[in-house]
Amino acid sequence: MAVTDLRGILGYISRFRDKIFVLSLDSVVLADDNFHKLALDISVLRSLNIRVVLVHGASRQMLAMAAGLGVEPSDLEGMGKTDEPTLRLAIAASNVIAHQLLEELSELDQRAAVTNAIVAHPAGIISGADQGLTGKVEKVDVGFLEGLMASNVIPVIPPLGFDGNGRTYRVNSDGVALEVAEALRAAKLIFATSTNGVGGGGKLSTQFSVDEAAEFLRKNRAGLAADLVSKLEHGLRACRNGVSRSHIIDGTQDDALLSEIFSNEGIGTMIYANEYQAIRRARKKDVRRVMDLIKESVANQEIRARSRAEVAERIGDFFLFEIDKNILGCVALRIFPEQKEVAELECLSVAPNHENQGIGRKLMQYTESKAREMGVKRLFALSTQA
Repeated sequence: MAVTDLRGILGYISRFRDKIFVLSLDSVVLADDNFHKLALDISVLRSLNIRVVLVHGASRQMLAMAAGLGVEPSDLEGMGKTDEPTLRLAIAASNVIAHQLLEELSELDQRAAVTNAIVAHPAGIISGADQGLTGKVEKVDVGFLEGLMASNVIPVIPPLGFDGNGRTYRVNSDGVALEVAEALRAAKLIFATSTNGVGGGGKLSTQFSVDEAAEFLRKNRAGLAADLVSKLEHGLRACRNGVSRSHIIDGTQDDALLSEIFSNEGIGTMIYANEYQAIRRARKKDVRRVMDLIKESVANQEIRARSRAEVAERIGDFFLFEIDKNILGCVALRIFPEQKEVAELECLSVAPNHENQGIGRKLMQYTESKAREMGVKRLFALSTQA
């Protein structure tokens, strides 16, 4: 690891210390040979005083058990109706997975406990069909989970819910992860699955605002895998209901979890809340970052060269786009004292790894809005390249 990488990581640690991350583990991730490394990454988070809650799926293991036993269960992938044989499979698979998780975490000196923290009731009749033993999350036992975390124990939550009579129901793990993240006011909800998130035209979409994610789903739902649609829908709802960030990562990839959390670029897809809070006025301490950000654009003669002293003198004219306090773009608004109704939009630059994701457009729109508020009637931009 380079020294610069370590410095970057240190910038995150103070922000994430004592925060809660809910990590949803797909059954395919649990069955992958790389899971031991993912468990090691979870241990790293705990060593940094990040509180972790694990929610897991079980469909892959249920399918394997069903084939071995010659059982014909009801729907496993789509979370439709659950009959008695399917529920027995869900319980058996969850027990196997729980033991696997406890083994992995014990090897890493991490304490964990499998919980019955999900209170559920029957899903009932949907579209005219009785869903049998499929359940719906009614409540999360927040006090129970917080008590475990306060004792440095990692809660492990299976895709099972329990009612007041001790009856067990099969519940959707994505839905459980969402409900847990909302109830605990988690900082992050992370879906570890077998895909790196949302791609288009061969390019990964690394981030969406809540509004952008909703629009993307509206336009592209039919062409997306059902599993990815589920992650996007649940991540979107989480960000609408108090969770700051939702992530979709490939849990079978080496270092995926840490790379997504502790780097500006990330490797998966992130949905973030409060888009306009991502743009703020620059401060004196941001001068160095602005200089780093515009360096490549200046070298390519896309924008005019500026000295550090010039940027420092006019730092109050700059606006910065940031996500998780990482500065990814900048723009400046220059008002002319002699012609206060005229202003220049200048020094628009976006970090290379985040180009073509709409950050420049957002900075332009934000600057136009600020100019109007200041009574500017004409806004212009100069460029050496069309």
